[in-house]
Amino acid sequence: MMSNQNLTKQLEVATQQFKANAPIEAQIKIGQMIEELQKSGIASGKQPGEKAVDFKLTNALGRDVVLFEELAKGPVVLVFYRGGWCPFCNMQLKAYQQILPEIQAIGAQLIAISPQKPDHSLSLQEKEGLEFQVLSDPNGLVTAKYNLLFDVPQGVRELMEGIGVDLAEYNNTSKWVLPVPATFMIDESAIIRSAYVNPNFMQRQSPEEILRELKKL
Repeated sequence: MMSNQNLTKQLEVATQQFKANAPIEAQIKIGQMIEELQKSGIASGKQPGEKAVDFKLTNALGRDVVLFEELAKGPVVLVFYRGGWCPFCNMQLKAYQQILPEIQAIGAQLIAISPQKPDHSLSLQEKEGLEFQVLSDPNGLVTAKYNLLFDVPQGVRELMEGIGVDLAEYNNTSKWVLPVPATFMIDESAIIRSAYVNPNFMQRQSPEEILRELKKL
């Protein structure tokens, strides 16, 4: 069973590996992208106290999921992630899967959203053995409504293409856009009660903190 400290530790190890193995030019370009997002406040996310935006998106099995219908059943932990090609996202989703029974025991549920087309998120869902909804957000339209969408800079796009990650193919769109990873706690009245938004995609909200925030609802 993965302990909660474990996710933070795993992400730290993965970050160290990235720094040890990635060409210095790649590290500089990615560092610049993160810094630019932090400074500009583009994609700074919706804030606690704001109303969540309703949406209808398709899950990995092709079924429509409507946020406000899900909120009628109880609070929702809403996670925006980059995609199944991102190792940091996979670590995050696996760690959240571990606390799913505790989330459900509180009466809440977890919903994850990425711009990937459904067949890509299905392979991710099967591969990772996830038991929560994984939704596809074509063109990042919902992600944009949560103020998390940004255009991938040309330099970073070239890096990604260089290692065989073609976002246009993964996301079935001509646009190279990504979400800033974020986790929102939304109560039954659709109010965002807490928000974790971090342009540094190598860091994520810990499972421990999610449970702590949920228990406050």
